[in-house]
Amino acid sequence: MRIDLHAHSTASDGTDTPAELVRNAAAAGLDVVALTDHDTVGGYAEALAAVPHGLTLVTGMELSCRLDGIGMHLLAYLFDPEEPELARERELVRDDRTPRAHAMIGKLRELGVGITWEQVARIAGEGSVGRPHIATALVELGVVPTVSDAFTPDWLADGGRAYAEKHELNPFDAIRLVKAAGGVTVFAHPAAVKRGRCVPESAMAELASAGLDGIEVDHMDHDSDTRARLRALAGELGLLTTGSSDYHGSRKTCRLGEYTTDPEIYGEITRRATGAFPVPGAGGATGA
Repeated sequence: MRIDLHAHSTASDGTDTPAELVRNAAAAGLDVVALTDHDTVGGYAEALAAVPHGLTLVTGMELSCRLDGIGMHLLAYLFDPEEPELARERELVRDDRTPRAHAMIGKLRELGVGITWEQVARIAGEGSVGRPHIATALVELGVVPTVSDAFTPDWLADGGRAYAEKHELNPFDAIRLVKAAGGVTVFAHPAAVKRGRCVPESAMAELASAGLDGIEVDHMDHDSDTRARLRALAGELGLLTTGSSDYHGSRKTCRLGEYTTDPEIYGEITRRATGAFPVPGAGGATGA
């Protein structure tokens, strides 16, 4: 059983539509895929309608959080998307993305980059605009060779020259909100140091005490030593360990199923969730 619990669609900053994502997941030989767009559940309906036979869809979201001035992402799975308090906070985070993008574009222009809002809006399409869309614009302009190269202190990394803050949740509040909505929480790529400063591992015990369910260990931004260290830490704290691709379509080099989650861990996630349930494919729509 092959399970990938972190993938993005055009509802946020991926390049596959939600329907394309589930079809590509099936074609990649996955049995389970989670749709975890940034701060939105906008891709759910299209993905649910398109899930092919043989694939199970886990609905989720990647929430933007900040702890002691350091950005972090919290994966939320199988929560009730209609729960009002979580929905309200989700909308606050999402709605702040547009003014933040304008601010970053302004900083880039001050640095001599000929980027425009129109260019970024075209790249984002109907998705929730974010830094990867701005990074893609920098690639188009020849400023950096790849999207990953835009996430440095010179450009868009936390605290970088063109970085701008947005509304983000305190992770302790986020855990509480997701739990109240019947969901399960996993700290996404907690040691992805090339993205910028990381929340210290000493904070993990506090997050675990607050109800954090797990940490994403097997991820392209973690080397083998980091994965071993995180797995040991999870064992000490009684946290689940997941693995996933963090797939963004053609925007990043990672492939669906590049890292996967153990079926027993997946089973425990589904047992803990009460807000929603995995959806087995019924054939899905055939259109794009």
